[in-house]
Amino acid sequence: MTAPAEGPDRPGGSARLGGSPRPGASIRPGGPQASAAPQASGGPAPAPDWAAGGWERLARRTGRIRLPGWDCTTGLVAGDDAALLIDAGSCLSEGAALRRDAQRLLGGRRVTHLALTHPHFDHVLGAPAFAGAEVFTAVGAGAALVSGHEQLAADAVRHGLGREAAERASELLRPPHHEVCGEWTLELGGVQVLLAALGPAHSPYDLVVLVPGEVEVVFCGDLVEESGPPQAGPDAVPGRWPAALDRLLQLGGEDAVYVPGHGAVVDAAFVRRQRDRLAGEFGVP
Repeated sequence: MTAPAEGPDRPGGSARLGGSPRPGASIRPGGPQASAAPQASGGPAPAPDWAAGGWERLARRTGRIRLPGWDCTTGLVAGDDAALLIDAGSCLSEGAALRRDAQRLLGGRRVTHLALTHPHFDHVLGAPAFAGAEVFTAVGAGAALVSGHEQLAADAVRHGLGREAAERASELLRPPHHEVCGEWTLELGGVQVLLAALGPAHSPYDLVVLVPGEVEVVFCGDLVEESGPPQAGPDAVPGRWPAALDRLLQLGGEDAVYVPGHGAVVDAAFVRRQRDRLAGEFGVP
């Protein structure tokens, strides 16, 4: 995957701020459930060889890659019947490279589901490369993706993506198949995933993904950032961000692995420190 030719700034705005089910437990009821249409299978799918694919292993069925340019996380959860990708990269070529990577990791199977953590260009402009996948967002994000596609392209260009690449990708964005209000349980075959809408905070439409297993993995989107201070752009609601992180910690718990939208994997203590720093910056409890 190729980084933008120019050294990009981090997206998300100009304001830089200083600074669940436990393993073995069942996913919470209470949200809609969606079962994947099974792909051809002769039994349980083998676990991906994350290291051979150049991805970071988070758990047996769960991995992620840090993309060049803006250091965005993309995650992959491999079920027996289906596979979920979390965030799709910043342009069509990056999305296509992720699709090929995922297919190799999945032994030739394709990504069947795509969760977009929030509608900022560096997380969503690769989504059109996943034709045929069921797309999930937080409720309300569909309008931001479609009617706001020109703004997404302009933001991408402002942060260093080529104009042609940005406009082409943004014009191909389509409404999601499912908008999550509250929680949604997704069955992938041998693993259940919980999608939870926690915004508004970093954006009006923040979605997180919890994957139970031997280690619980929580994909935080840009609610949590490690490689730089969390960023509050014009669409952020900073007064509600600390409460969103409180809810994130309730869902994941003390022993979970938290995967930021940008940067290295962190623990609950890091998330709590970032929460307290945000609260202090914005004068909220």
